[in-house]
Amino acid sequence: MAFTPALIVVDFQEDFCPPNGSLAVPNGRAITSTVNTLLSFPFPLKLATMDWHPPNHISFAANHPGCTPFVDSTLITNPFNPQESYSSRLWPVHCLQDSPGARLVPELHSAQFHAIVKKGSRPDVEMYSAFYAPFKTARVADSGLAEQLRANNITHVYVVGLAADYCVKATALDSMREGFVTYIVEEGTKPVDAEQWPEVRRQIVESGVQIISFDSPEVSRLRQI
Repeated sequence: MAFTPALIVVDFQEDFCPPNGSLAVPNGRAITSTVNTLLSFPFPLKLATMDWHPPNHISFAANHPGCTPFVDSTLITNPFNPQESYSSRLWPVHCLQDSPGARLVPELHSAQFHAIVKKGSRPDVEMYSAFYAPFKTARVADSGLAEQLRANNITHVYVVGLAADYCVKATALDSMREGFVTYIVEEGTKPVDAEQWPEVRRQIVESGVQIISFDSPEVSRLRQI
């Protein structure tokens, strides 16, 4: 089987990291060494994704009077198909476009990226995945990521970043659904909810995404590209 791998570093941004991030993932900065080591490998394509929200984004609890972040949810409806909707958790304001919190963390070796994919810019839908919003008909907020991977003849996708149980999970699952052999490198991600991570991890693996160790053969083969 052909092997043309891509690396996707998901949302490694200040607002998702201690000590000052408004939606800091516990120990989020601890993935830095693993991510930078992966960036040093000769992937033909290395991409970063960035949450990039407008102030009126639907996911912000502040935009829903009387609602509390982490506690309350809102119903999000497909703007092109009103019969399709889903409930989504509300969050603190985070990753506002052009804000300090939206910046990639400075310790990340950002010069290694071939491109950056911004997501979450549409105010009326939530977008955990770097590919598109989670609607089935019709597709909303397509970032063009799948087309970019195919244009570079990518066969395998390695996913790291933040957070494991939200945007990393959603990106990896959509990568797999798009037909790419997909891995999450476990040392390169951290979850929002560590207590629930074992169950979420099981669900991801059952869906067809492989969760691998940095010491695995799947990572070792990257050195021989």
